[in-house]
Amino acid sequence: MPVPRASALVLVHAAVLLFGVAGLFGKWLALPAAVIVLGRTIVAAAALAAFALLRGRILGPSRRLAANGAVLAIHWIAFFEAIAVSSVAVGLLGYATFPLFVLLLERWLLGRRWTAVEAGTAGLVAAGLLVLVPSFDPDDATVRGLAWGVLSGFTFALLAVRSRALAQTHAPLDVALWQNAFAALVLAPVAWIGRDVLPDPTWRDLALIVVLGLACTALAHTMFIASLRRLSAHSASVIAALEPVYGIALAVLLLHEIPTARTLAGGALIVAAALVATRRAA
Repeated sequence: MPVPRASALVLVHAAVLLFGVAGLFGKWLALPAAVIVLGRTIVAAAALAAFALLRGRILGPSRRLAANGAVLAIHWIAFFEAIAVSSVAVGLLGYATFPLFVLLLERWLLGRRWTAVEAGTAGLVAAGLLVLVPSFDPDDATVRGLAWGVLSGFTFALLAVRSRALAQTHAPLDVALWQNAFAALVLAPVAWIGRDVLPDPTWRDLALIVVLGLACTALAHTMFIASLRRLSAHSASVIAALEPVYGIALAVLLLHEIPTARTLAGGALIVAAALVATRRAA
């Protein structure tokens, strides 16, 4: 049964808060992105499977869920690479460009027409990205971080559009479970091949991965997918552009990463787009 619109808004904002917290793990964990994502998805899939078994049923996998798992793996690897090569703020703001891609994908895949307001919010996100770029030097850490962030944004947009279609016929728990399980399956061979050169995780690393997998993945992912039963992919995804607000604030408090004036200006444009989308979705 679809959740009420007000409840859907609470769900998507709570999920976005947890997504913002996830960005900090890119600095806390001194591990390659593929290893972080593999651990994250294994923990999340195990937790979701346990919960599904307690409810007495698990929907079987499908090719569409398998494809979503591969997209999810690419999205999270790009996300953590963006933060590793630059900063939490740059990585999060690069990722937050995904509303632009949602508009394009919904038009291409779903035949959905744009409204003037939706096009305007996407334009604000694009303007924020342009403000963030200090130069077009590929050796600049900000440019490289934004490049990874934009890739993360594109794959997240693709995942949001595909998940909205699945959310109409699948329980959010089932979608989240199989997407994480297939993401882990995609990454397991990569980790096995590189096992001789990858660093061994410490007990602290393992504890952080468990928290990342449970709170910032299993719980957050399920809430976000549940919100898509009532909100459009565009509304939910632009609201998710609030993620940099939570992530940057936490990075200042916990990592002492102080954003530059340029970063704040670009972020303000992206947050403005998120606020407009939130008001229209309410």
